[in-house]
Formats: sequence, structure tokens, C-alpha cells
Amino acid sequence: MPERMTRQPFFRRIVIAFTLMTFVVSGMMSLAMFYAIRSIEQDLVSRSLDKTLDRVLNEDLSEGKMPDLNTDTWFFASDRPEYAIPEQLAEATPGFSEIVTDDEAYYIFVREIGEQRYILMQDQHEFERYERNIFKLLFAGFLLTVAGAWGLGRLTAKRVMAPVSRLAEEVRQRESLRTSTTPLAEHYANDEIGRLAEAFDTSLQRLGEALERERLFTSDVSHELRTPLMIIATSCELLAADNLNPREREQIERIARAAEEMRSLAETFLMLARSSGNRRQGTEDSMGTLVDIAGEQYARWLPEMQNKGLEFGMSIEAAPAALPLNAVLLRAVLGNLLRNAWHYTEQGWVRLALEADGFRVEDSGIGIPEQEKEQVFQPFTRGAQARGEGLGLGLSLVRRICKNQGWDITLDALPEGGSRFRVRLR
Repeated sequence: MPERMTRQPFFRRIVIAFTLMTFVVSGMMSLAMFYAIRSIEQDLVSRSLDKTLDRVLNEDLSEGKMPDLNTDTWFFASDRPEYAIPEQLAEATPGFSEIVTDDEAYYIFVREIGEQRYILMQDQHEFERYERNIFKLLFAGFLLTVAGAWGLGRLTAKRVMAPVSRLAEEVRQRESLRTSTTPLAEHYANDEIGRLAEAFDTSLQRLGEALERERLFTSDVSHELRTPLMIIATSCELLAADNLNPREREQIERIARAAEEMRSLAETFLMLARSSGNRRQGTEDSMGTLVDIAGEQYARWLPEMQNKGLEFGMSIEAAPAALPLNAVLLRAVLGNLLRNAWHYTEQGWVRLALEADGFRVEDSGIGIPEQEKEQVFQPFTRGAQARGEGLGLGLSLVRRICKNQGWDITLDALPEGGSRFRVRLR
């Protein structure tokens, strides 16, 4: 999968980064507070029990009094039977520790003096309750912080991305690339977005000027070629009316065919220069159906195929929709594909098959290698086994027309050898 498809939208990445950063920082602070509370709690309780045990040993017991303790604190001593140490505390280590079971939770403080052990045990249920409340507050604060970061991240991302999205939408919806279009940069501050808008303005202006030059050149050249081509065609008609020997008549007919093909090519370029991509654009005379134009091209190329010894057939596999199409452009596509098949097929057959949504041109020729399938549609590109005297513009023109009209063209290799061009007329 291309890297571009796996990336998250920039808006989402900002929100994720904002939330993730808060999650990590807030989580670390919550853990630090958790361990700080536990450490402070243990230190304070340990000091308190140590101080209480000192008072019991040095004051209460030395004066013969009972230990003065709270109801949740108990005293045990190894040298006093009345304060005998319980069995579960016999192995308690000196110093501060805790005993936590499913039903009980106690703080234990053990002091050894010589061979004697003295223990204070304090019920810590009250401390545990406070501690749990504190931890709940910490966890709730952590969740609220993350949720707040998510909301703040969305708000920040929306404010950051708003001018970028607006600029992208303006560039996408711009209908004209003419230099008279109001510059985009006028609507943005002099910051990074403003400089990006200026870069778009410069690029769009240069692109618009280049497209306009190309359109004018194509239109002017195509238009100016009409007059000399008309003269050539008329001259051929006049020469064909004279008494000519077969070789002379063949040359005149060849010149006439070349002039007609050039006239058709000039008309195609002129129409492409003026077309806005509407397949139904044009006068009623310039429109036609697939069946009619395919029949015309079949008749046009049948003699050429037969002269080369090729079997040429046309079939209607499914009745195409009687959709009015641009006859000039469709004729150019069909003609160039048939010419390409004629050039690259020395023996065998060429087929033109009409389908419900388009047509196929198949041949038993030399085929096109897999690595050259995309290159053959580029201008001035001819395969390694190029034939004839062409400039490599035929298939490039076919793709340009298909893109202009919204048609799809694909190229496949036939299992038995040769090529298949399929055009879908959407």
C-alpha cells in the first residue's frame, strides 16, 4: 500500500500528538504523585508509630501503666505474657511494614532490643479509605486532563488547519488559470500560509500561461493547416480525373489518403484545444454513434489490412448504447488504434469488437512488453520494435482524447500473443 494512503490526515495527527503528549505527561505526573503519596504516608506513619512505641516503652511500661493507645492500635511484647506476640507477627521484620489481606490491612512497626521484640500494630482501614479517594481523584483528574487535551487539540487543530483547508479548497475549486484571476495571497496574512498562497499564485499563473500558449498554438496551427490541406485534397481530385497509369493513380490516392488523415488529425487537435471535456460538445453534424463510426473505420482500414495479408474482422458482441458521441474524437481513437495494430502485425489477424459500453481492438502482432505498457502512451515514445515512420504520437493522442472525454483505456497482452486495447465509453 502506498505510504500516502497509510498516513493519517494532518488534522488527526495534530489531535493525536496533542492528546498523546498530554497522556504521557499527565500519566507520569499522576504516577509520581501516587508514589509520592505512598512514600509520604509510609514515612509519616512510621515516624508516628516509632514515637508512640518510644512513649509506651519509656513512659507507660516503665511507670507500670497500661499502654495508652488508640482503639485501632495494639501493643505486643515478647517479654510480657499479657501482650504476647500473635503467631502471624512472629516473623515480622524489624522496622515499618504493612500487612494487607482481602479483609485486613494493618501497619506494623517492630523494634528489637537485645533478645526482646516489641511491636505496634495499627489498623489502616481509615488510611486506606482516604488513600483510595485520593487515588480516585488522581485517576479522574488524569482522565479529565486527557479528555480536555483531546478537545483542546481538536480546537487547536481546527484553528491551525482552517486557513490551510480554505486555501486547498480555493485551489481545488478554481475554475480558471488565467492571470486575471484574483490572487489567493490577498486573503491571507503574511505568514507561512500566506507564503504558501503566494507560491500557489505563482505556480498557477505560470501553468495558466503555459496552457494558454499551448491552446493558442494548437488551435492556430490546426486552423492554419486547413487551407493547404484543402488545396492538396482538391489537387489530388483534379489529378485523379486525368488519364493516369496505375502507378501514378496509386501515388495520387496515397497522397489523398495522407492529406485526409492529416486533415482529420488537425481537426482533432483543434477540437481538443477548444473542448471543455464534454463528450456531447459540438454541433449535430459532429456527433455520431459507436456503431456508425466503427463501421466507417472498418471500411477505411479493410483494404489496408487485406493488402498486408491480414485477416480483419468486426463483430458486435453486445449492442452498444446509441449514445451521441464526439465523432471526430472517437474516429481519431479508433483510427489510431487500428493503425497501431496494422503497423505491428505482420501476419495473422486484427479484430474490432464492439461491447455494450465500448470496444476492443485486438491483434496477433508482436505485442508490447510489460515494462513498456505505460511508456507507449507517452508522447514521442515508440517501442523497441517500432515499425513504420510515425513519431510515436498516436497512442499519446488516444490517451489524451480519452482523458478529455472521460473514457477509460486499458492495454493487455493476449494469451496467444499480441495486444488488446479496450476503451470504455462512460
